[in-house]
Amino acid sequence: MGRTIMGAVVSLDGFIADDNDEVGPMFDWYGNGDVEWKWTESQGEPNRTTQASKEFIEAVYPRIGAVVIGRRLFDLTDGWNGIPAAGDHVFVVTHEPPTDWKYAATAPFTFVTDGITSAITQARALAGEDRITDVAAGQIGGQALRLGLIDQVVMNIVPVIFGSGRPYFGALGPGDLITLANPSRVAQGNRVTHLLYDVERPESSVDIAN
Repeated sequence: MGRTIMGAVVSLDGFIADDNDEVGPMFDWYGNGDVEWKWTESQGEPNRTTQASKEFIEAVYPRIGAVVIGRRLFDLTDGWNGIPAAGDHVFVVTHEPPTDWKYAATAPFTFVTDGITSAITQARALAGEDRITDVAAGQIGGQALRLGLIDQVVMNIVPVIFGSGRPYFGALGPGDLITLANPSRVAQGNRVTHLLYDVERPESSVDIAN
């Protein structure tokens, strides 16, 4: 199967959002550069980043086939109105699928109730040999990392300090040990530092749907 990566924009103190799920200026770097580009042809307004940020993103995410997220992100975004933000298909790890989502009949979303391992297995099968499976950082990504299901970790670090909030490595706890290789790719954008790590030694534990 192709690579499975875990990634997100993250604050200097390790959070992907504050306690109220607000991201503040975390994504300002998507619009503070002089180079226009889009994730997909169907994207509306283009991103405007530095050339370094564009090159990093295009190198790390050459072809996303499928995305795995948790129920919290799905609810916060309303599933991006049924259109995946990246990739062809979204797998949502949840205890209970929504019953009244208005895009359910047409959206390429699968609600997985038997855990993160099942969701990533399905996502990898759909993505195939040549494309990436992208797992959202936070509770779901942390669980996957803990279970040894992540090949690489992407951190887009912005100079913001929340003090508390939603941890990037959400499911990790005392006693968990994950060893990452030195960054295999580094880029400095405008108020963002991009890092790509290889996962060396994940340790498995529980699998809890979120």
